[in-house]
Parts: sequence; structure tokens; C-alpha cells
Amino acid sequence: MKNPIIPTEFAHYYNEWHFSPGIESNGLVFFSGVTASRQDKEISVNPEEQFHDVFLKLKDYLQAADLSFDDILEMTTYHIDLKKHFIVFSNVKDQYIKKPFPAWTAVGVSELITNNALVEIRVIAKKQL
Repeated sequence: MKNPIIPTEFAHYYNEWHFSPGIESNGLVFFSGVTASRQDKEISVNPEEQFHDVFLKLKDYLQAADLSFDDILEMTTYHIDLKKHFIVFSNVKDQYIKKPFPAWTAVGVSELITNNALVEIRVIAKKQL
């Protein structure tokens, strides 16, 4: 059985774009890619601010599933200008993701669907029994 995770603020993804921000199956929660886009705020052109915004949005997703950053098992990040922003991104990431660190893959890409987005984060988390 699978249960969609749909934070209220992001229900338009499910209704308009036809995907679940997250889906739970057997205690695992698979989250769709998250960028810093929000209906109430433009994506910052400042990389550090944008990276904080994306982790805050990811926090909203996690909380909707009764999870936290500590429950993340695996993280994949997709970056525009990966090498240029890697240090800044890593420093911001470390303010949210703590030991024991999840598995992480960082991938450089040429573009993301969201205008001005420099990163998209996808995670898999597990509910604690």
C-alpha cells in the first residue's frame, strides 16, 4: 500500500502537475525533488539564501510525513554549476543534516525545470518504528 504525502501549501503539485511531493510505502518515504520555489516567495539569486530556502522547504515536506532530517537515509542533489557552489552548498547542508550522515550523491546538471533554481534535492527517509 502506498500513501501520498501532500503538504497543504504544495497541494497544487498533486492537483495540477499530477505528482506526489512524497509517497510512503512500508515505512519508507520517497520524496520528489525539491527546489526553493514557493508560491509566496521568489527564488533567491543568492546561492546561500537559496540553499537555505530549499532545506526549509524540504523540512516542510518531512514534517508533513512526521519525519525530520534525522530520518533521511539517502539524498541525491542535482546542481547547476556544481563545482562553483559545492562549498557553499555543503556548508548550508551541514546546518540541517547531522551525524550519522545519510548516503549522498551530488550530480551536476545543465538545467532544472524551475527558473533560477541552482539545486534540486531528492531524499528517501524511513519512519522510526
